Amino acid sequence: MKNKGTTTVTVILLLIGSLVMLFPFWWMFVTSLSTPAEASAAATAGTFRWWPEDAQWRNYGAALAKMGSRPWYGFLDALSNTVVITTLVVIGQVLSCSLVGYAFARLRFRGRRIAFILMIATMMLPMQVTMIPMFIMFRSFGWIDTILPLVVPAFFGAPFFIFMFRQFFSQVPEALIEAARIDGCGHLRIWLQIMVPICKPVIAITAIFTFIFTWNDFMGPLIYLQNEDQMTLAVALNSFQNQYGDFRDAHFLMAASIVTMIPCIVLFFVAQRQFVSGLTLGAVKG
Repeated sequence: MKNKGTTTVTVILLLIGSLVMLFPFWWMFVTSLSTPAEASAAATAGTFRWWPEDAQWRNYGAALAKMGSRPWYGFLDALSNTVVITTLVVIGQVLSCSLVGYAFARLRFRGRRIAFILMIATMMLPMQVTMIPMFIMFRSFGWIDTILPLVVPAFFGAPFFIFMFRQFFSQVPEALIEAARIDGCGHLRIWLQIMVPICKPVIAITAIFTFIFTWNDFMGPLIYLQNEDQMTLAVALNSFQNQYGDFRDAHFLMAASIVTMIPCIVLFFVAQRQFVSGLTLGAVKG
């Protein structure tokens, strides 16, 4: 009975927490279907309706058509740019982080421990500290107004994901690696044919986190992409902002925001099993 009561209380608390977390998304959805007057009242007076009197489903088409200075082309250009940048960044992160993680886990070289500690220490540097030096460096390369500053750094790895790959590769039995070496495999072949196939949970969590961060990244494209034809979805949402910094047409903004969220939600549900197994990786020994 005691266990049943504890389970019931846990389920109730989790249900309440889920409803609290889902309320902002429901508010966005209801606002996206509201009329301009209802959306303005919800934004200024704080009045909230659980469902609009007359759902305006056409707000979604109108919102996407209003993104950018050209009807529909602004959204389509932003979507294609975001897909290209996100795909390249995900590929770069998975390749570079898995290679560096394998090197730290399986290669024996002088200064390996110091190099690993220095790499982990870079996680303590906030983005604001490196933003200006990186901008100056990319400007000297002539990369401003191109996607190179957003894509190239991904092919040099990220400390957090390198650490995850290194921890996973360190748990692989040494006998498996020795057997591959006896068969004549080099390090690259061991990484590609043995390590990569068995580290799908780590690859999944790296790809999902990188996809979500890059898809929703606003600061990077805002700094490096100056041409409207190259803007991403996160920057395109800024087109609903007026010259005084206030957002107009809140119902269109919420509709466009929901559309941009759909790929992240779909990706999570498709890769949910690998995502959860990647998060719990190494939490239980044995």
